[in-house]
Amino acid sequence: MADPSSYRPKPGEIPESPGVYKFRDEHRRVIYVGKAKSLRQRLGSYFQDLSGLHPRTRTMVTTAASVEWTVVSTEVEALQLEYSWIKEYDPRFNVKYRDDKSYPYLAVTMNEEYPRVQVMRGQKKKGVRYFGPYGHAWAIRDTVDLLLRVFPVRTCSAGVFKNAARTGRPCLLGYIGKCSAPCVEKVSAEEHRELAEEFCDFMTGRTGTYLRRLEKQMVAAADEMEYERAARLRDDIEALKKAMEKNAVVLADATDADLIAVAEDELEAAVQIFHVRGGRVRGQRGWVTDRVEAVTTAGLVEHALQQLYGEETGDSVPKEVLVPALPEPVEPVQEWLTGRRGAGVSLRIPQRGDKRALMETVARNAQQALALHKTKRASDLTTRSRALEEIAEALGLDSAPLRIECYDISHLQGDDVVASMVVFEDGLARKSEYRRFQIKSFEGQDDVRSMHEVITRRFRRYLAEKERTGEWTDEDGPADAFTEEDGRPKKFAYPPQLLVVDGGQPQVAAARRALDELGIDDIAVCGLAKRLEEVWLPQDDDPVVMPRTSEGLYLLQRVRDEAHRFAITYQRTKRAKRFRAGPLDDVPGLGETRKQALIKHFGSVKKLRSATIDQICEVPGIGRKTAETIAAALAQAAPAAPAVNTATGEIMEDDVRQERGQEP
Repeated sequence: MADPSSYRPKPGEIPESPGVYKFRDEHRRVIYVGKAKSLRQRLGSYFQDLSGLHPRTRTMVTTAASVEWTVVSTEVEALQLEYSWIKEYDPRFNVKYRDDKSYPYLAVTMNEEYPRVQVMRGQKKKGVRYFGPYGHAWAIRDTVDLLLRVFPVRTCSAGVFKNAARTGRPCLLGYIGKCSAPCVEKVSAEEHRELAEEFCDFMTGRTGTYLRRLEKQMVAAADEMEYERAARLRDDIEALKKAMEKNAVVLADATDADLIAVAEDELEAAVQIFHVRGGRVRGQRGWVTDRVEAVTTAGLVEHALQQLYGEETGDSVPKEVLVPALPEPVEPVQEWLTGRRGAGVSLRIPQRGDKRALMETVARNAQQALALHKTKRASDLTTRSRALEEIAEALGLDSAPLRIECYDISHLQGDDVVASMVVFEDGLARKSEYRRFQIKSFEGQDDVRSMHEVITRRFRRYLAEKERTGEWTDEDGPADAFTEEDGRPKKFAYPPQLLVVDGGQPQVAAARRALDELGIDDIAVCGLAKRLEEVWLPQDDDPVVMPRTSEGLYLLQRVRDEAHRFAITYQRTKRAKRFRAGPLDDVPGLGETRKQALIKHFGSVKKLRSATIDQICEVPGIGRKTAETIAAALAQAAPAAPAVNTATGEIMEDDVRQERGQEP
């Protein structure tokens, strides 16, 4: 535990300007990011008597080992920089909303020649129109299925579309009237795009125009005694009305607004957002966060706004944002939202009427989400805590191992030898910390020697970061490639409390020997043998036998199996890459694009090998020096044995094997 007075800035060093500050721990990790209208006043509040600080603030300042700051011109710039740093550094003491899923959107790919309606998740793409988010993907499909009767827009993938265009036969939706079949030119690209535009207009809330138009067409068809067409239009109208009923009007005047509500207690907070477009609730989403910093409801709202709109621009930011409490001060946040939208944004608390009533509904959803999360987490935390305690007791550790690293070696009969490192923190996988290794110091199959090499390399990097030597002579490169001067949580900066290897006594002994050679004696080591699920400790002749029903053993098995999965996936990738390799892969400076150009020009590697330097120079992008290098490389590479079709015994022709520049 650090004494805050040991790193307190000297009087007069801190400016009174607006700015953003970072607290770092002894490993130089950024553990907290904040902003302030006056840096001197805000930072001074952290260095008062510890007994006067909030418990969470006290924990933060005693965990920190240094503080630094950046001066900005305005509070809006401070807000933007704070969001960027929280996203970049992922500090442990900042509020971070844990979104339990990637919410699906209804997307229309207006950036394609033939726009497609589909379900999309994840990062938004330029030129795609999004509607939502929705709680479930099936809700999107139900809506789309109803609307395709009226707006028969393409929904098929690129492969299906190309295949239909090649064969001249549309898919089933084209036959039943739920796709206009642009693949077989039943409609032109312009007509299909117009359908997609009308689909988007309807989804944005402009529904009355289409209903009135269809009703007029239905009446006209009936007057002309085209009863089948009139019946079809009647069904279309019913489909549109049914789709509209799924999103009942909740706000008048076609309001575009997001409503944000917060439910909180001393430890956690839940945020719920309703997205209202055209007066209808188009989507709902929610987050939960630990209250790791002393933050008010207004502060939680500000963090929610940053996460919700930090990556959004244009119409994705609505004209109106309704919240339960206004950030303090509210002007910079409102100005920031206006900048993201490119037009005015109203940020306010609803006081009465329909908006107030809807806000109460959102608040009830937030309360239910928090209660449900607590029920689930209580069970999960209890199980994980019991597992970690059982591991600590079985291995004789002083405390529960909050960070566990597991290593596994994978190869195929001694070829493509690789290793994996997986990380579990608080009993949960931390996939951003996973690492892969190639065994470099020797060739062949020797799991014990491989384990020694991997552990040595991993912890030499840790020591290089810890000691800040700035020197590294290993074949992996300079130490500054792995040290983190800016505090970003990645690479090999943090040691585990427990190191697990996949294997028995020999592998455990190799790992312990590697740590001893580096002078590291504060990391526990164990191994988990697959045959009997025995836990081995260094220098013990007998294994530790944990009960089969033990949560601790189950956690160790999960960690070991994850390391095995990660290692074998990497090993298979390397093996597949080696099998696909050809003589052109050894030509320095020859990228994939120019390799493809060479194969396309000559037809095969065999014909390329017989070509002259002048003929090779005729390929676009290939100069004479490169052509000479290619010719020399192909002359040195011996032709591979002929390929044989294992089903028929037939020897395949050389010209068939042209893919990726492979040897014929």
